[in-house]
Amino acid sequence: MKTIRDPLVAYNERVKIFAGFMNALSLGLIGFAVLRPLTETLSNANLSTLWWGIAGLALHGVSHYILGRIRKEVKE
Repeated sequence: MKTIRDPLVAYNERVKIFAGFMNALSLGLIGFAVLRPLTETLSNANLSTLWWGIAGLALHGVSHYILGRIRKEVKE
């Protein structure tokens, strides 16, 4: 039996994998922004901590945008 790969399914899976990768990066940045100052001292929390957190939230938003690129099969 010959299996034919559906290009739409393959595309959607690649989109989901990339969105998951971007989300993992965003969680890492947010974790870095929050946990690093907590492990040292709270006096180390400065403006760069805020920027790392914002960058993580922005990447999280990008992952949601990427998931919006999933395509549906059009039935005729």
